[in-house]
Amino acid sequence: MTLWTAQEAAAATGGEARGDWAVSGISIDTRTLQPGDLFVALKAARDGHDFVAQALEKGAGAALVSRIPEGVSADAPLLLVDDVQSGLEALGRASRDRCAARVVAVTGSVGKTSTKEMLARMLTDQGRTHAAVASYNNHWGVPLTLARMPRDTEYAVIEIGMNHPGEIAPLAIQARPHVAMVTTVAAVHLEAFDDVAGIAREKASIMEGLEPGGLAVLNADIAEADVVRQVAQDLSVDFVEFGRTASAYRLQEVAMQGDETVAQADLSGTSATLHIQSLGPHFAMNALGALACIDALGADRARAVQSLSLWSPVKGRGQREVVAIPGGEVILLDDSYNANPTSMGAALSVLAATPTTAEGRRIAFLGDMKELGPQELDLHAAMAVHPAMAGVDSVICIGPLMQAMHEALPDDKRGGWYETSADALQGLAGRLSAGDIVLAKGSLSMALAKIVDAIRDMGHGLRRHTDTSNE
Repeated sequence: MTLWTAQEAAAATGGEARGDWAVSGISIDTRTLQPGDLFVALKAARDGHDFVAQALEKGAGAALVSRIPEGVSADAPLLLVDDVQSGLEALGRASRDRCAARVVAVTGSVGKTSTKEMLARMLTDQGRTHAAVASYNNHWGVPLTLARMPRDTEYAVIEIGMNHPGEIAPLAIQARPHVAMVTTVAAVHLEAFDDVAGIAREKASIMEGLEPGGLAVLNADIAEADVVRQVAQDLSVDFVEFGRTASAYRLQEVAMQGDETVAQADLSGTSATLHIQSLGPHFAMNALGALACIDALGADRARAVQSLSLWSPVKGRGQREVVAIPGGEVILLDDSYNANPTSMGAALSVLAATPTTAEGRRIAFLGDMKELGPQELDLHAAMAVHPAMAGVDSVICIGPLMQAMHEALPDDKRGGWYETSADALQGLAGRLSAGDIVLAKGSLSMALAKIVDAIRDMGHGLRRHTDTSNE
């Protein structure tokens, strides 16, 4: 299916199309590029223009460039623009303009990716659905997601993130959602904000992009709820709230039963039982907000509740796996993609609540939580007294900041401190025994995925499987 013709792309960007080409997708990485993609030569760690020749050799239908790169013929299929980032944004806006999809945008300090995936899973069963892949939620991820949107899309789910003030509103204005959700507000990126209230205002700025008559879905339980409500009122935006204290979408009870979370909820006056194939009350809260979005989009709620029971987290975000090791099995909780105090606490709560055998232990490999500002050491040390720690047997701390947590832990829970994840791999097999439950959690740069991969590798040559009811 054609996504963009040369003429359409040139009209959208104001650029110059070289050749008469058509593309079926868009790529920013030659390693994952598919034949027929438009290769976008963004400047990031390296200049994408250096890879245009390679992209065309691999079958790219055309390339979006601001100059003709060295080694590329002047008659190659190109779209020449003044600035590649601006050109990508223009493609995204044009794609949004030509598509009649109902759009929901999701932001939040924690849970935006899992909530986006929940929404995509529920909506896919009700119409042609397009959603951001992975965590494509930044200044290039949002326009890329929009530019990739097929013109016959019926539902679109856009994830929007930020690291600094002023980032969310421009992305929301590009997405023009009919529904905007704020999952939660937490002490994340504090090095760029004066306080958590500033983070709340930034998250709430997603409402600036709402289409006329659009609706905001807000978390009633967060400490900064009044700050977010005030932004909605200042923008004259209608909103509904979800949470344990909300009136419209209220979480009543949550229980972890076996490998699933079961929640009782009041969905705007209708009782519902939510089955989520992942452990953790935070997943139930995200699901509640997602169902409020389903209603606001005009989709079928009952069908969405059924689809929700089929959702499971993506790799690195709470995925649960059973790994065979000599003598038995261990349960691996892979939450290695990111970390902040709120999500770390939630992950520890899941670990503490996961049933184990009489011999099994609950072990946590925890890496530094980044971008927490001047309070970073105190916030790391505070994790040592998190209520869930009562149910954790051993904590292996990784990274300079996590040394503060290691020192604050009681002696019987200290599993060791290491500078890097690579250092922590030493003697890993000897640390684990059959029946153990192992959590890996840390900011992405701490590479806790190395721990996860090493545990998985322990099962090579033995029986190894992924739990079909994983998180």
